[in-house]
Amino acid sequence: MLTQLQITAAKPKAQPYQLADGRGLFLFIQASGSKLWRFRYRLAGKQKTLHLGPWPDTSLADAREKCHEARKAIAAGLDPVLEKKRAKVVAKFAHAVTFKEVAEELLAKFEREGRAEVTLDKIRWLLGMAYPLIGTHPINGITAHEALAVLRKVETNGRYESARRMRSVLSRVFRYGIATARCDRDIAADLRGALTTPKAVHHAAITDPREVGVLLKTIDGYGGQAVTRLALQLSPHLFVRPGELRQAEWSEFDFDKAMWVIPAPKMKMRRAHKVPLSRQALALIEELQEVSGHRRYVFPCMGKPKLAMSENAVNQALRRLGYPSGEMTAHGFRAMAATLLNEMGQWNPDAIERQLAHQDASSVRRAYARGEYLDERIAMMQHWSDYLDELREAAPAARPPVDLKGKAKKGKPGRGRGRPPRTRAPR
Repeated sequence: MLTQLQITAAKPKAQPYQLADGRGLFLFIQASGSKLWRFRYRLAGKQKTLHLGPWPDTSLADAREKCHEARKAIAAGLDPVLEKKRAKVVAKFAHAVTFKEVAEELLAKFEREGRAEVTLDKIRWLLGMAYPLIGTHPINGITAHEALAVLRKVETNGRYESARRMRSVLSRVFRYGIATARCDRDIAADLRGALTTPKAVHHAAITDPREVGVLLKTIDGYGGQAVTRLALQLSPHLFVRPGELRQAEWSEFDFDKAMWVIPAPKMKMRRAHKVPLSRQALALIEELQEVSGHRRYVFPCMGKPKLAMSENAVNQALRRLGYPSGEMTAHGFRAMAATLLNEMGQWNPDAIERQLAHQDASSVRRAYARGEYLDERIAMMQHWSDYLDELREAAPAARPPVDLKGKAKKGKPGRGRGRPPRTRAPR
């Protein structure tokens, strides 16, 4: 066994050499003069070496103690080298332990994974409400009561749905903290039953055929910006989600195949979605090309053409046309199409669901029902546009527009500047 005197007296040589202490522990002396403690052992028939640290930072007693702990690990079936690597991984994350630091790491991960910017903005907004109360707290020390206080604050003024989503976001952060060795459990999971269950609120939609015709005729008379009018006119023909429509890019359209392919990152279900374009839709898009064809976005934002149209542009236009939020919404065009297409009785319900980009609730059925029904959907979308034209032509006069205070304007609704919109293409 080595002594302190032997270690101190050991001098460097032209070639590195070692002084054995026994049972696999030895001092490795480099040509530069540095002295390093190492432990050599065999595991599963392979010889390995564990680095214990430099002398004199690691004393003889410390080296023997580390060697003893390594032998105990080996006896328990563990590999000391792998255990040391695991400890380094844990130490790497140990400095970032507050809730906000862990949450920001998770957000960065979502960005790398290509999550939609709208989704990221909603998560940032919810986390922003949590930071003042628990942002600077060590994530492993946050109690269920503290997390509940955050959620209770969000529940004020009846924001029950926001509180429900907040709990889900908090849970994601805690689960990420568990995965990165910063906390031990997801305390937000215990709070499911503590929150007020929000009542289901469906997007208002017009589904009476006669009223649909009036709506279409009223939309044609929209006197605002051309881009907004065309977004309104395309909404019933395409019935995609409002966010998918306003973020449409010209590069996504194949005019030879009359198809709009929305890439997976923009879709709610993270699955690319095909939207067949009827003759009527193509005619409206042709008119849009004259307005924004040189831009990235099909529907650019007014005043900021490099950005997509405002999230509320279509809803605000509907209000100006005299349709309050309780009667019709931008999202309501989807319910309108789903209801009337199903009532026709001539289209496969699965084809309608595929066109709505809905995902089957049953994971088993989802695994087997992978058909796209594309041929039927192409025929259905043309039939749907023709049906909308029939409803418009059969409708009585358009609804008079209103001002922003909800009062009806005097006079007949105008079309705004420029030529009237072309909604029926030549057959």
